[in-house]
Order: sequence, then C-alpha cells, then structure tokens
Amino acid sequence: MKNNAQKTVGKLDIAVYTLTSELHDEESVRETTRDFLGSLDVDMAFLGNDYSDYGTHALSLIYIRTGGTEGLFKRLLPTLRAQSQHPFYLLTSGKSNSLAASMEILAFLRQQGLKGEILHGSPSYVSQRIRLLAQVHEAGQLLAGLRLGVVGKPSDWLIASQADYDIVRQKIGVELVDVSMQELLEHLPAVAEGKEGAMQIYHALRELVDRCRLDGFTLRCFDLLTARRNTGCLALAMLNAKGVVAGCEGDVPAMLTMQIARALTGVSGFQANPATVNPETGEVLFAHCTIPLNMVERYELDTHFESGIGVGIRGYMKEGPVTVFKVSGDLSRWFVTEGELVRSQSEPNLCRTQQLIRLDDPACTATFLTHPIGNHHVVLPGHHRKMLEAFAEAFLC
Repeated sequence: MKNNAQKTVGKLDIAVYTLTSELHDEESVRETTRDFLGSLDVDMAFLGNDYSDYGTHALSLIYIRTGGTEGLFKRLLPTLRAQSQHPFYLLTSGKSNSLAASMEILAFLRQQGLKGEILHGSPSYVSQRIRLLAQVHEAGQLLAGLRLGVVGKPSDWLIASQADYDIVRQKIGVELVDVSMQELLEHLPAVAEGKEGAMQIYHALRELVDRCRLDGFTLRCFDLLTARRNTGCLALAMLNAKGVVAGCEGDVPAMLTMQIARALTGVSGFQANPATVNPETGEVLFAHCTIPLNMVERYELDTHFESGIGVGIRGYMKEGPVTVFKVSGDLSRWFVTEGELVRSQSEPNLCRTQQLIRLDDPACTATFLTHPIGNHHVVLPGHHRKMLEAFAEAFLC
C-alpha cells in the first residue's frame, strides 16, 4: 500500500543533462548555458553530460546545446531507453544550430515509435512548460505502485466501462485488485437505516481499505441497497475528502480518472453522469448522489434517488471554472474540456447533487452524443485542461 496520491508542493525534481558537439568551444558554450538556464528561472539540478542517473528524477531534460549532436544522441539512446520509459524532452536555446539538431533528433525518435518534445520559445513559455511537465511527471510517480480495488464487479449496466488490468499497470503503474462484495458484507453488520447505517458502511469500507492494503477503490454500491437497505453515498463522500479515492457502481475507468485527477490536482472530483446535454448552448447537467465533501461549500442529506432509501448527498460546489475529464478503461482514449459551473440545483427527479455546467466550447458536447467514453465523467473545480492533456500525452498516448 502506498501513501494516497496527492498534489505535490514545494521544490520540483528537475534534472538537466547536456549534449554538446566536440567541434564547439566549451568556454563559449558554457557561457551560453549559464545565460540560457538562468533566464528560465526554474530550480533545476544541472548534471552536465553524466547520464548515469537519467530517469531517476521526476523530469529529465536533455539540453541540446549545439548542432552536430545527432549522432551522439543516437549512440546514447539505447542506454537512455534502458533507464527510463518517459518521453524525451529536448531543451534548446536555438543558438549554435541547436534547434536544427533537436528537430532531427525528435524526427528520429518518432521514427522509432518513441515520444518526445522540443522545449523552445521565449523564457517565460519554456519555464512554464517545464514546470507543467514536472508536475505531470511527479503525478506519474505518485500513481506508480498504487493498489486500487474493484469491490464487486462493475454494475450490470456498465457494459462499456471495463478495464484492461495489464495495460493500466503498464501505462501508469497502477495495480487493479478484485475484491469480492462478500469481503465487505462479512464485516458489515445488519446496518440501521438512515445516517447511522450509512456511517457503519463508512467504517466497514475504511477497514476494508486497510485490510486489503488499498489506496482507493470503486464499489458496486447498488448491491448494498438489497443486502443492507442502505447506501454507500455518504461513505464515498467522506473517504474521498480524506484522500482515499472512492468511486461508485464499480466503474473502473471512472475510478482511474479520479485517481489521475487527484494525483494532479489534489481532489478526486465529482463522478457524475450527464442527465441532459444542450449542443446549442454547450450546457450539460451532471448529477449523482455523492460528491467529495471537500469539494462543496455546503451539503444536505437526502435519500438515495433511485431507491428512495439510505442517504444521498446534495452538495453545493462553488460556482465558477471547472474541468470535465474522463479516461477509458484501456487508457487509449480521454476526454477533457473546461467550462463554468453555472449553478447547482435540487430538482426532485434526479440524483441529489446536480450541476449545470456550460462548456467553453459547445462543440465539445458532440463527444457525449457521438463518441462517449461511458456515461460517468468527472468534474473538477478549476481549469486544468493543459495539465490533464500533458499527462495524457506523456502517459496515455
């Protein structure tokens, strides 16, 4: 079991390695290096041409200082690939034909089926990109080694929401673990109705997490309605607020989406299904009966919508910028867009937490209607599209 993934703060773990043609004067190149790296205003460990620990830092940058380095890189590539599976980030000032060399190197990498990017532009652009990539790769480090439980199988109606356990482990290092519903029910008494019973479910799930050494889970929660006449909505809301990603309905792709979101932003997100979509205005109404309690300004307890029993959460999140995110179960597809939470509402004929979100680009609603990644999506407070896209490009492509 690993510490639950959360957004990291403080110093970023960035290393810079150099590649320089022997034809160039070292003294002049050293001066250019000092001026260029200094202009970026990013705290980085400068390791020169010693690649012995390449790949051990959250973000490793290869500073192409001059032209004529293409052959050097080609000879170095087998060693680098053995030490790291991450994309290659080529940093260049553009001086001494360094950009031309970087382009040739990146083209060569693409021919080998490898990922990479040239970091070039104004100092402000390059420094912002470096910080973003460092955060993305630190999130990748947080995910690697996590154990996420599938408690019960996915709900019967989630016919498109399965996951490829092997691919998930290969791409992001997360281990998916099957846990039977019986494992939970055996340690759960005949719970009382209402909040008291909902709290008993919370404690049983908390113990299950510890007993099975889980960092998070998704729960086939509707089974509790028949087995214990109560719901997991309150338990999931509380666990997510305490840092344990807890998803609904045994939806594994939604759980993975929430875990990635937590590693990058510090919150699990609101797992919900679109209830209505307006392609003309870009408005989407998302609804579900639970939401992490650390995402809302206030909340009310109600019954679970479909069954009318147990405890459901009607949460009111602060209006303003949001991001909608989802990955597929084999991590081959993702959807991310930004928008505004226009209002929360409490209509009686929907799941209890209801959010009307206006997408910045109304055309994005077409994905829901033509190429959806299942029904559940995850809503995050704030605008995080660039970071989520950078993560997808680095780990999911």
